Amino acid sequence: MTRLAVGVDIGGTKVAAAVVTDDGTVVARATSPTPTQELGSGAVEDALVGVITELGAAHSVEAVGIGAAGLVADGRVLYCPHLPLRGEPVAQRVSQRVGLPVVLDNDANAAALGEARFGAAREAAVAVCVNLGTGIGGAVLAQGHLLRGANSLAGEFGHMTISPDGLPCECGRRGCWEQYASGRALERLVPGQRGAEITAAAGSGDVAAVSGLAEVGRWLGLGLANLVAAYDPDLIVVGGGVSDADVLLLDPARAALAQQLFASAWRPPVPVVRAVLGVDAGVVGAAALALGLG
Repeated sequence: MTRLAVGVDIGGTKVAAAVVTDDGTVVARATSPTPTQELGSGAVEDALVGVITELGAAHSVEAVGIGAAGLVADGRVLYCPHLPLRGEPVAQRVSQRVGLPVVLDNDANAAALGEARFGAAREAAVAVCVNLGTGIGGAVLAQGHLLRGANSLAGEFGHMTISPDGLPCECGRRGCWEQYASGRALERLVPGQRGAEITAAAGSGDVAAVSGLAEVGRWLGLGLANLVAAYDPDLIVVGGGVSDADVLLLDPARAALAQQLFASAWRPPVPVVRAVLGVDAGVVGAAALALGLG
């Protein structure tokens, strides 16, 4: 018998939710704008309850999984630069309101798990997964299992310092990787357009859009070189909305990785591939967590 769960991915601009089967198939979707910082944590909770209730009214779901950006542990979002959540018991509050079990995890962990169970990382021994959205999230998979760290806070790759005196970050520091290799970075390089518009323009040969994606790809590759040196993966999976640019982003990243990687001539090459599940990786992985497939 097919089991169903709602998977939710809280992004910088929208809350995406889907009903997902236990084989990773998306059967229904709902979205809501992500509340701004000024609206507070209650507005985020309301948005979550809204999409879950909408989907649950039409489908017999047994649980809910939520992926949220930032530091997530023990059912709480401890800190997120992009969301008005500080130590909030999101899982408990949402569960009480929707009447279903709720599992909460970091959004990049959820996306990585989706790719491990149903996507590009199914055969990898060690995979580094990087999610490019408003910021950068990340996760490491070893034999299909998430490397969570001592406090379940591993994978905050976006806040690695890549330029010590560089651009200010919403986290309060300077030179974080996500200031150079994220959707927000792309929109800064190609002003006046949103990320999807820039990708479409680049596909049509727009010089500024192609150049912007190449610059983001170069910074992406620089950061990936550090992650390869740290984790020695046999695969890198790049997902999130920015990855829709495909080779216009990934080819510059591959070149920068090969150029910057320590002892690259003595290492096996590490494939850099686009996430198979695309922007669905987060909701699919969150649902898999809810169904106990993590």
